[in-house]
Amino acid sequence: MGQETTLIPPKRIENSILFIRGERVILDEELAFLYMVPTKVLVQAVKRNKDRFPPDFMFQLEKEEFASLRSQFVTSKLVGGRGGRRYPPYEFTEEGIAMLSSVLNSPRAVKVNIEIMRAFVRLRKILASHVELARKLEELEKKYDSQFMVVFEAIRQLIAPKEVPSKKIGFQLRDKRAVYGR
Repeated sequence: MGQETTLIPPKRIENSILFIRGERVILDEELAFLYMVPTKVLVQAVKRNKDRFPPDFMFQLEKEEFASLRSQFVTSKLVGGRGGRRYPPYEFTEEGIAMLSSVLNSPRAVKVNIEIMRAFVRLRKILASHVELARKLEELEKKYDSQFMVVFEAIRQLIAPKEVPSKKIGFQLRDKRAVYGR
């Protein structure tokens, strides 16, 4: 079987996956964009089928979480629209996203869901390989003496997730107050 062409680049989907409340989720606006439907339509379809979306499938951000998320995007508009949204977005877990294809019931929704599920599987494989590598490193550390500790520490730093410092945006004032002559 040949490689199927995808509707959405896999990297685009992978970049849409956020880690909130200890869950890997995708925002309702981002899903609406991927499914090519207005966010309002997606949310209405979910509300009409609320019994299909328990809290472990979907949750709405608290106001503080929403404010924090909005500040990370540095604008009131998360994905698009005029003037930004007035209410916190819904977050869908992998299970909730799987349920969305049955609620939206369109050929595109089914195809997009397949691509999203594949992105979640790729992400799980990457995370599992890091865990396995860390376990093997720990076993090797137990076998060898302290002369290899420098090597083990270097390897541990290489496999550790990198924290990307957020860039400060805006003007930076160097003088606290301008001095004007009188």
